[in-house]
Amino acid sequence: MGSQDQAVHDNADQADVIVVGAGVIGIVSALALSRRGLNVMVVDKQAPGMGASFGNAGHMATEQVFPIADASIIKRLPGMLMDPKGPLRLDWRYLPKALPWFIRLLSNLRPAPYQASVSGLRALNEASLDAWRRLLDTVDGAHLLKQDGSFMVYEQDNSLAALQALQACMATQGVPVESWSGNAIRDVAPQLSDAIRGGLFFPATGHVVDPLALVRHLVTAAKSAGVTFRQDDVVSGHVHAQGVTLEAAGAGRLHGRQVLVACGAHSAPLTARLTGIRVPLDTERGYHLMLPGEQSRLPLAVTSLERRFIMTPMTDGLRLAGTVEFAGLKRPPDMERAWQLHRLSQGLFKTPLDAAAATPWMGFRPSLPDSLPVIDSAQDGRVLLAFGHHHLGLTQAAVTAELVAELATSGATEAGTSRQPPSVRDRALPELAPYRLDRF
Repeated sequence: MGSQDQAVHDNADQADVIVVGAGVIGIVSALALSRRGLNVMVVDKQAPGMGASFGNAGHMATEQVFPIADASIIKRLPGMLMDPKGPLRLDWRYLPKALPWFIRLLSNLRPAPYQASVSGLRALNEASLDAWRRLLDTVDGAHLLKQDGSFMVYEQDNSLAALQALQACMATQGVPVESWSGNAIRDVAPQLSDAIRGGLFFPATGHVVDPLALVRHLVTAAKSAGVTFRQDDVVSGHVHAQGVTLEAAGAGRLHGRQVLVACGAHSAPLTARLTGIRVPLDTERGYHLMLPGEQSRLPLAVTSLERRFIMTPMTDGLRLAGTVEFAGLKRPPDMERAWQLHRLSQGLFKTPLDAAAATPWMGFRPSLPDSLPVIDSAQDGRVLLAFGHHHLGLTQAAVTAELVAELATSGATEAGTSRQPPSVRDRALPELAPYRLDRF
């Protein structure tokens, strides 16, 4: 170790693993790492859970095994540019920067890479709920997760063919799915409108009752396990013989034997600095509208096929979410997109939703063009990576944490393969090859 690195090592705050990112993936990973006997520090410029984890739809979306786009996006691209309030929006001012990402996305729609994405998503999703159950059982948090399934409903007769095609595709991928009549759906959710013709029921899904409460519960468990938290902005870092040194805006230098990059949509610059690989990470700007007066409107999450948004019941009300905007990290939010969700709900219920005291929100979902996250290690295991889960970050957080803990303590993936200890194989967790950093 050179004199400069020796000085860094002597003067820095230290940990076995520094987790950069205090969202749900970073927090759950920190807890898993601590339970492996590691000294863990979590660093984020925001308080835990105050990024995308605060505002997600709360849906455990294990049924969503298909990439974020299919071939139809080519026909939809003009509408994405022209309709500022559409469910999928591309800001024309962001188009020059987004174009390389969209070209890679289109390339991944070819049959072979598309099927690889489906296989990778399916593997994570199939393991997700079991991983969450294992985790929540250990922290007295089972009450935070409702495992009661979810609906996708349709209203127009001409939508039935599309719904049936989706059902067939999901069944082919082993997704548990059932076709329900409108009356059967209303037996479960009686406040839904008679306009609902029918829909699909996904029994192997669920929802959390409060995403922020979930994160805070996990933070408490992590602190009890010895994890420390620091609110600071990591601006750079470098790898050396003794580990990794990070430069933080407030604290100066932080040193760890390993670092986990888990800062969501903000992960690309630090990953490039530590590994030399520039990942094609962009962001889906997601919006929600929280209706505090509607705690009892729905018993479980309901998605509208035609209107393309989801409604999830939570402790503090009903959350409407699902609109996506590509406009980067810097432009201010367009909260009219959040309020549009309330307008989209009109006609789905026998009586209109109460929007009194409603609160809008926008956050950044980290998205890669093949719809798969990066879960890997680099630099001889000194750099761990867990980001790019797009709108499945909550769903896949617990299984990702289990994989990260194995990477940190049992060795990095090797060229072209992944080394999995017996504990991973016994749990039927995914192989790591589809999520490797070097696919870029």
